[in-house]
Amino acid sequence: MIRYLLKRLGLSLALSAATTTVNAQDRLDGEADWSIAIHGGAGTIERDRITPEKDAEIRTALNAALTIGSDILRNGGTAMDAVTATIVSLENNPNFNAGKGAVFTWDKTNELDSSIMDGSDLSAGAVAGINGTKNPILLARAVKDKSPHVMLSGEGANQFSREQGLEQVSPDYYATPYRLKQIDDLRAKKVSAADVDYKFGTVGAVAMDRQGHMAAGTSTGGMTGKRWGRIGDSPVIGAGTYADNRSCAISATGSGEYFIRLGVAHEICARIRMRFPEAIKEAQRAVPKDADGNDTYVVHASEFMSSDSEIQQIADDVIAELGELGGDGGIIYATPWGQVGYSFNTAGMYRGRATSEREPSVAIYGDEE
Repeated sequence: MIRYLLKRLGLSLALSAATTTVNAQDRLDGEADWSIAIHGGAGTIERDRITPEKDAEIRTALNAALTIGSDILRNGGTAMDAVTATIVSLENNPNFNAGKGAVFTWDKTNELDSSIMDGSDLSAGAVAGINGTKNPILLARAVKDKSPHVMLSGEGANQFSREQGLEQVSPDYYATPYRLKQIDDLRAKKVSAADVDYKFGTVGAVAMDRQGHMAAGTSTGGMTGKRWGRIGDSPVIGAGTYADNRSCAISATGSGEYFIRLGVAHEICARIRMRFPEAIKEAQRAVPKDADGNDTYVVHASEFMSSDSEIQQIADDVIAELGELGGDGGIIYATPWGQVGYSFNTAGMYRGRATSEREPSVAIYGDEE
């Protein structure tokens, strides 16, 4: 930790809080210089509920998405591009509740949500209750990059999508026989969405690129049988998605109302960032002053190494609090130190991860690494 801090303090850059990064050349030996994690939803994902054929299908889809993101990062691409392309791949796969294969509302329509965030400057874009756009994550990205806003919703977001020239689809594009059966069963039995199929098929990705920049994105069709324009956590910055170069990148999946109430994504990042407040203050006092008496460098939490177990514990603690409120689901995380992982309180979660230092891996059930 001290060696790392001294190396950073030796730089002559004066960086703002929002743009502080941990560059690849400043990493300690053995740390990953790029990393990525993905998810495709969490819930009652158990071996006796999934056929071997479907298991293989989902693993193939996760591996394909993970490969797309990893290749971008390996070749020097940005975390934002890796997250975007990875989620596009998952949105295009009907096995997940996002884009193609999105669930239906009570009225048998589709209302899709998505968000994306850049940890280097805290810029973000989100859309809620949209339809007509083939890939909602591209619309969230367009809101971030090409509008003065953070979140657009409904028909206004649809109009913005068309104006940006994003690929449009007819309403029946999202439908699959499986999703149609879900909503028909729900309407016939007049039961809750959880009783029909207790899986959250939301997709997401988090990444760190070779420049140390973090990014996170999430996309979903929402909850089967939702009414009244219900919006979950996926498009809510700080609840379902958050990225900050000083701490972490998070994408969530689960019972959105609880993730919103706890602000899960931001809560995890904030706890990581505030792990060393006293050490940061002490280090800041040691920073040289310029001719006007101002600090020549701003010290942040990302200057300090956090162990794998410390990061995992923070994530697990927040998910435990989610469970105490009554919420189910999970998150994926990436940190400025190259760590990637998951935390969930459900039977399983579709997930995968890779770094420059470790081979890619995917998993489905709770007893897998």
